[in-house]
Amino acid sequence: MNEITIRVVGIPGPQGSKTLTRYGAMMESSKKVRPWRDNVEKAGVECYNSGPINFPVKVDIEFMFPRPISHFRAGRFSHLLKDSSPKHCISRINGDIDKVARSTLDGLSVSAGGSVLEDDCLVVELNTKKRYINKDELPGAYIAISSIND
Repeated sequence: MNEITIRVVGIPGPQGSKTLTRYGAMMESSKKVRPWRDNVEKAGVECYNSGPINFPVKVDIEFMFPRPISHFRAGRFSHLLKDSSPKHCISRINGDIDKVARSTLDGLSVSAGGSVLEDDCLVVELNTKKRYINKDELPGAYIAISSIND
């Protein structure tokens, strides 16, 4: 299998706890999960249409988040980062990397509405990274799926 590369545009949403509604149904606590999974599903359909993968794979995901306005200077230097701005994406607002990976893998899985993987249990190796977007780059993720070399 050749490597499958998928570019997803949108704000990555962490899939974490669920809350119980007053009608007894379970729903995601984060409002970002559903739009993110929809974006992943759509990007998967656009980039891969050879039927769901049903063998063990390796997945590499690079998540890219927008920087908060507070990381930038003010006035005519508002395009420049403050010296005190963090280099790494460690804000709680963006979510834990494992929870963002969980929502992304679910978006790829047929069992959760996606079209690329038969099930996310087929992912036997996972490499993830979080970072802030660069200038002129959109938030989202780069996903690379490849077969495992035994």
